[in-house]
Amino acid sequence: MTAAVETSTFQRRARRAPPTLVVGAFIVGTWIALALLAPWLTAYDPIAVDVTNTLKPMSGEHWLGTDSFGRDVFSRLLHGARLDLQMAFFGVVGPLIIGTAIGLLAAYYGGVVDALLMRVLDVTVSFPYFVLVIAIVAVLEPGLRSYYISLTLVNWVTYARLMRSQVLVLKNAEFVLAARTIGIRDRRIMLRHILPNAIAPSIVFVMTDAVLTIVLGSSLGFLGLGVQPPEPEWGVMIAEGQVYLKQAWWIAVFPGIAISTLALGFSLAADGMAKLLHAAQ
Repeated sequence: MTAAVETSTFQRRARRAPPTLVVGAFIVGTWIALALLAPWLTAYDPIAVDVTNTLKPMSGEHWLGTDSFGRDVFSRLLHGARLDLQMAFFGVVGPLIIGTAIGLLAAYYGGVVDALLMRVLDVTVSFPYFVLVIAIVAVLEPGLRSYYISLTLVNWVTYARLMRSQVLVLKNAEFVLAARTIGIRDRRIMLRHILPNAIAPSIVFVMTDAVLTIVLGSSLGFLGLGVQPPEPEWGVMIAEGQVYLKQAWWIAVFPGIAISTLALGFSLAADGMAKLLHAAQ
C-alpha cells in the first residue's frame, strides 16, 4: 500500500516536471553517456597522429572526418566531452561551496563579518569577469588547474550574494526564532534549518553557471590559456580548425555544435528547475 502511494506520488511529480527540464536533462544526460562510453564508441586514439590521413572528409571510416594531424574528429569530440563536462562540474563546485559558506555565515551573524563581505563583493565585481579570469590564469600558468583556481577566486562572490540575500530573510523566520528559543546551537540552525531552505536559487544558478563555465573554458582553450594541445577539448579543436575552415570545415564546426547543444541542455535544465522549484513553493 505504502509503495503504491509512493509510486503514484512520484508519477504525479514526474508529470508535473516542466518540459524544458526534461529536454535539458535528456541533452545533458546524452552527452554524459557519450563521454563515458567514448572509448567503446570509437576505435581511434584521440591524440594519435596519422600523417597519411590528414584533412580527410567524412566517411564510413572516419564519421566526422580527420584534422590536420590525421586525428579522428569523432573520437576527439567524444573524448573532449569529458574535459568540457569536467570543466562544467569542477568550475562551479568550488565557488558554490565557498560562496555558500561565506554568504551563510556573513548574513547569519551580520556585523563586521557581513560588512567585510560586502566590501570584498564590491571590489571583485568592479573588474570585468572574463578579463579577471584571464589575468589570473596568465599569472599562474595555462591549464585546467589554473582555470579552476581563477574561477574559484572570482566566482564565489555570486554564490555568496545569492546565499546572503536568502539568509537575511530566513534568519528572522518563525521556525528559526523558535529553534533559537529552545536552545538549538547556531551551527545546527544554519545547516539543518536555514541552508536547505536557502539553497534553491544557488542550485538553479549552478546550471546556468555551468553553461558560462563551459563557454569560458572553451574560449580560454581557443586563446591557448585553457586545456593545452594535443588534449581533445572543444575550444582547442575550434582553434585548430579555424585555419582550415574553407577546405576542412568539419574540424571546427562539429565542436562548435557540441558546445552549443551542451550549453542549450544546461540552460533548459536551469529554466525547468527554476519553474519546478517555484511551483513547489
